[in-house]
Amino acid sequence: MKKYFLKLYQYNAWANRRVMQCLKSQQIDKAKILSLMGHIVAAQFLWLHRIKGLPPADVKLWGAYKLTELEAMAIEADQKWLEFVEKTDDFDRELTYLNYVGDPYTNNVEMIMMHLVNHATYHRGQVALLLRQNGFEPINTDFITYDRMITDQLMD
Repeated sequence: MKKYFLKLYQYNAWANRRVMQCLKSQQIDKAKILSLMGHIVAAQFLWLHRIKGLPPADVKLWGAYKLTELEAMAIEADQKWLEFVEKTDDFDRELTYLNYVGDPYTNNVEMIMMHLVNHATYHRGQVALLLRQNGFEPINTDFITYDRMITDQLMD
């Protein structure tokens, strides 16, 4: 599973970077778009803190973030997740935690990690839709596009 999660979280970091570059290049300041990206990044911090047994991350799940703030947060979250995946050998364990509103749950860490990337992909899709609806051009963040790019780089 380690190889799978490493590729999955490398993809997630790549996709987050592409969206942030897209937002910066088009100077996006629409609150809903930035809020969705903030939600993605905040969730990454919240889940990582839960999994690692740290105090709750000091982020707002639906906060009002500026683009520059989001970019720094995304870079940090992606880096911390990749470090976690690289340093961890077994993700197959149960985690009991309180969700964002304080309800108790128990889930397998592998399932949480899959959920987190799916969650980010879902909301990046919403960002793409909102960009198009507001006259901007979204960026392709499909997993297969990432995989093709990585494969092409390895062949060069």
